[in-house]
Amino acid sequence: MGLRDIASTLAQVPALLMVKKTLKPRPYTDKDCFGLQVEANAIRFGERIAIVFEGRSVTWAQFNALANRYANHLAGLGVARGDVVSLVMENRIEFLAVTVALNKLGATAGFINTNLRGKPLTHCIAVTESRKCVFGEELAPALAEVKADLSLTEGEDYLFVPDAGQAAPNWASDLAEDSAAASPENPPTTINNALGDTAMYLFTSGTTGMPKAAVLSNRRFLASAAMSHKAGLKCTEKDRLYMCLPLYHGTGILIGCGAAFHSGASMFIRRKFSASSFLSDVREHQTTCFVYIGELCRYLLNTPEAPDDHDNPLLHMIGNGLRPDVWMPFKKRFGIKRITEFYGSSEGNVAFANLLNKDETVGMTASEVALVAYDVDADTIVKDEAGRCVRVKPGEPGLLLGQINEEAAFEGYTNPDATESKILRNAFEDGDAWFNTGDLLREVDAGFTLGYPHYQFVDRVGDTFRWKSENVSTNEVGEIINGFEGVQFCNVYGVEVPGADGRAGMAALVLEAGLEALDAEAFSRHVAGELPPYARPLFLRVQSDIDVTGTFKMLKGDLKQEGYDLSRVAEPLYVMKPGSTAYERLDAGFADRIKSGQAGY
Repeated sequence: MGLRDIASTLAQVPALLMVKKTLKPRPYTDKDCFGLQVEANAIRFGERIAIVFEGRSVTWAQFNALANRYANHLAGLGVARGDVVSLVMENRIEFLAVTVALNKLGATAGFINTNLRGKPLTHCIAVTESRKCVFGEELAPALAEVKADLSLTEGEDYLFVPDAGQAAPNWASDLAEDSAAASPENPPTTINNALGDTAMYLFTSGTTGMPKAAVLSNRRFLASAAMSHKAGLKCTEKDRLYMCLPLYHGTGILIGCGAAFHSGASMFIRRKFSASSFLSDVREHQTTCFVYIGELCRYLLNTPEAPDDHDNPLLHMIGNGLRPDVWMPFKKRFGIKRITEFYGSSEGNVAFANLLNKDETVGMTASEVALVAYDVDADTIVKDEAGRCVRVKPGEPGLLLGQINEEAAFEGYTNPDATESKILRNAFEDGDAWFNTGDLLREVDAGFTLGYPHYQFVDRVGDTFRWKSENVSTNEVGEIINGFEGVQFCNVYGVEVPGADGRAGMAALVLEAGLEALDAEAFSRHVAGELPPYARPLFLRVQSDIDVTGTFKMLKGDLKQEGYDLSRVAEPLYVMKPGSTAYERLDAGFADRIKSGQAGY
């Protein structure tokens, strides 16, 4: 613990005290919402730029007026407090204007993943009992495919927002055209919105089953926005945020847009992320803050390096999922001064944030939390003789639980059964209730932290497997594999091996551009030198690309099912045989020995 560490930490105290005061939970009955913040920005910073997008820009006054026209027109169509309106649109100014309009009316926005088609898309609109559906021109074909399966009325309940200049389909009205003559004045409803009102539904992006709609109140939105603004990015109206995450995702809308609504900072918005355009965008638009997801940083780190990469206006960044193997190289290469990594979920009641600017940690929390022992192989929480959860020792990975109380309510999902399934009752004493995050975290030594324990994300429970009586973290193995110069990305998961307990590691690899084949000899030396025997993947699969969700989470479901089955996988497969430290191509003969349980694992 050096003097520099202590001085750096103490410098964060004013912001920490400010955010502590700001985040003190207010009664759900208090009147407030982010629609009011936009109205305040239109007065305080009316002539300042609010959003820059694809060659267009709008000031805060213009943006507020656009949201008002949408809101007043929607009110004329009967949209009122408590109604749900689905929003299916790519990142653009209109997405945010509709979102603010609905908030001003006290209605709930149902944010739909723009990658959804067919039954999942139908499910997301239907499960929230949406009265209307606002969609972008770019998503019209997707809606056309499912509208027959929805209870919405054609010509009335579908509202089209133009993009490339095509006309609205005959089954939808044109929101832009129809609202053009509506009043640009603030609607009278905004001041009546309460913190307890549901601001939006954010759908979970799990890789199995139908998406679940997580409930997000005005109170949680404003709390997240305040944290991001005051203690994370520390931005003012003079800053500009680089926004390339999907705005239907919590990190994009709460942490990014929320910080802008709260501070008056402007936003540069990209329709979709582009690694090759990142630095040129940053420099051209003078963005000072970056809202990230960890995999984006890995993509950026894999772009060709230039000696002047650090010569850019970026200073602060906030997001989640930045792994330790990427953290310091990214920070150094791009000249970042502050990384506010946070941990949380759309539906959860607990959040961590790296407010003291410590490296490689998700920081601290004001919530009451517990890390408890978890049996990965049995996929169950370890209980003592009395049937209570067992807290792990500092430094040991444990399943994160967040206590549910008045100050940390679990708002859950629209489905009551899904909500109850995430609650662990009587965990430590009769009558208590805890939110089960499904994530493994551990307490770490972060130096001088003012007495606040700091934590590090380890893995999703489903992304951890047990092999040779040892728990193996897929993320930690992935970090080692990504350190091999011939690998661009990897996806690590566990697969069953007949006759062996637990699950063996398997890694799907994407090679660096220009490489035609894996250098198995060099890769074997890397893995053997960096990983203990139990953590070394026994199987490799070389792919041309890795499938991810719209929020850049790697998909593992199909990979796990296909495993190392030569009849289902046409791509190159490699195996590390028992007693060996080298990978070789998997052939039919040895594959048959594995299937019969005679391979010796």
